[in-house]
Amino acid sequence: MLTDPIADMITRIRNAVSAGHRHVEVSASNMAKEITRVLLEEGYIGNFEFIEEGPQGSVRITLKYIKDESPIHEIKRISKPSRRVYVGKGDVPLIKRGFGISILSTSKGIASDAVARAQGVGGELLLQVW
Repeated sequence: MLTDPIADMITRIRNAVSAGHRHVEVSASNMAKEITRVLLEEGYIGNFEFIEEGPQGSVRITLKYIKDESPIHEIKRISKPSRRVYVGKGDVPLIKRGFGISILSTSKGIASDAVARAQGVGGELLLQVW
């Protein structure tokens, strides 16, 4: 039993990138799909597809490499089940002077920091990628 499926997801991505794999499969959930969608929109992964197999299914993520280097240098979980981190609309952090992104769970869905600022919303700070 996983207590934090989002931490498991980013650990699998981090390990696959460090090992140079082209694909990684993570357990499917609505939040995992939305986080993957944001990573695709921001250019950190190549593609993803939902595989309906078993009771839950999985998400197969195609990792992106440019000259054998991944755009994901580090991916880090911020808000955890033991310690939730929330930010207001004016406090959404800028990661690596704008070269990285934060992914937030807002009242308007899962969004990157730039989208949250544009929509004028804050929320739970899920993870940071750079």
